Amino acid sequence: MKIGLYFGTFNPIHVGHLIIANHMAEHSDLEQIWMVVTPHNPLKQKNTLLDDYQRLHLVRLATEDYPKIKPSDIEFKLPQPNYTVNTLAHLMEKYPQHEFSLIMGEDNLKSLHKWKNYEYILQHHDIYIYPRVSEEAENLTLKDHPRVHWIDAPIVEISSTFIRENIKNKKNIRPLLPHNVWEYVDHNNFYRR
Repeated sequence: MKIGLYFGTFNPIHVGHLIIANHMAEHSDLEQIWMVVTPHNPLKQKNTLLDDYQRLHLVRLATEDYPKIKPSDIEFKLPQPNYTVNTLAHLMEKYPQHEFSLIMGEDNLKSLHKWKNYEYILQHHDIYIYPRVSEEAENLTLKDHPRVHWIDAPIVEISSTFIRENIKNKKNIRPLLPHNVWEYVDHNNFYRR
């Protein structure tokens, strides 16, 4: 099976994440999308980051009606700080029957050359790029690499930061979250402080 890995803190997961994940599942050759919840880096300040398992639970709630989209806690079990190349190696060892690809916004492609062992990643894994509002798309060094696939997904200008700030400021952001995610966030008073 060809699986696309969509990494994120998902703090919280919102409709923009689901739009991208679903678009990749329906409009590329990826058969499943795994939403890989990035654990809290112990070297960084926590600030407004929810507990790892709370964020994983929100991803579970958000994806329960999408059979091609699955939550993943694979990075919770790996030593921190972790690198994508290590996660890929772990997945290939654990699931040799699958082929793993990365899903990222074009802004991340700009900095891919700074990633640990990025040449190895490009040699062994496809990368599916979704567009972001950007003026530098023409200057991307890796944009024509044979492993880089551009998917004409909708441009979504919603951020988890925006959602957290608006919850804190008592604004109604319900349309930006899946209904059951909103209910869980609201019930638990997440992001209010």
